Amino acid sequence: MPDPKRPVFKTPEQTVTKRCAFVLLNCFSLLSFASALDAIRIANRMAGRDLYSWTLLSEGGDIVKCSAGTSFKVDDDLIELKRDDIVFVCGGIDIQDNTTKRLLNWLRREARRGLAVAGLCTAAYSLAKAGLLDGKRATIHWENQDSFGEEFPEIELTKSVFLAEGSRMTTAGGTSSIDLILKIIADDHGEELANAVADQMIYNSIRTDQDTQRLSVPTRIGVRHPKLSLVIQMMEENIEEPISPSLLAKDVKMSTRQLERLFRRYLNRSPKRYYMELRLQKARNLLMQTDMSVINVALACGFASPSHFSKCYRSHYQTTPYRERGSHTGTAKIT
Repeated sequence: MPDPKRPVFKTPEQTVTKRCAFVLLNCFSLLSFASALDAIRIANRMAGRDLYSWTLLSEGGDIVKCSAGTSFKVDDDLIELKRDDIVFVCGGIDIQDNTTKRLLNWLRREARRGLAVAGLCTAAYSLAKAGLLDGKRATIHWENQDSFGEEFPEIELTKSVFLAEGSRMTTAGGTSSIDLILKIIADDHGEELANAVADQMIYNSIRTDQDTQRLSVPTRIGVRHPKLSLVIQMMEENIEEPISPSLLAKDVKMSTRQLERLFRRYLNRSPKRYYMELRLQKARNLLMQTDMSVINVALACGFASPSHFSKCYRSHYQTTPYRERGSHTGTAKIT
């Protein structure tokens, strides 16, 4: 029962308790799961009644470990749910390996029955693989955006912290689960209750689907020079077809030499070197998160030939692209 000193938000007595089914995948993100679960718990507390209930599911009903290594005992297997339930698939590390055929079949069946389905953190991959995001916009953790975009080019991928497209919802991971749950609470019971839940969670900056998940370029690089930030943004948006330093400089109305000095002063490297590191970082993500051939990874990151790509990769990471992939255990995808 809520503390009598705290405000209680009245809801209609006939309001039906909505059940949230959390499907825990192996190596799921504890933060994404816990953020969502605690938000609905607090909603019940502030309302003085059970607006929401929850159950934990896993494939086979087996104990599941989160990415931090802690084990969770679930309530049931992938059972048939009620039509008014909401499914929250909780993803994390190695989402491709943990998106099994049985999970995909179960998701398709429940979706056909009209259930709302949400993918937390990397679980947008599971929803996309099941075909539940066809014709919809989606978001996923920024570290998985490159591989997701390569595998599902027909899905409009955004950098939002969360997206709710009808009965399909996706989040970027971390605390973005709170934002999604607050939206659900606001839609179901009003913004006053959602704001009260946020206040209880010391969450004083509620985000919408218009907010992006990554820090701004100036914040990430620790430099607040507008022209430098603009050039880096252009680099990040043009990985597959790199723009020459001279054209980048022209776009921000400075000379190539001035751009060189700017990068040396603030980042201690040339524009060409910085751009190369961005491309190699994307290449590493694709190698570790997809089964794209090395030559296709090279092309996706702006390299004209596999040999040049391999040479640059080895120089930066002290290993070849082939060895990098061989050393990673979570690269296989589900077919």
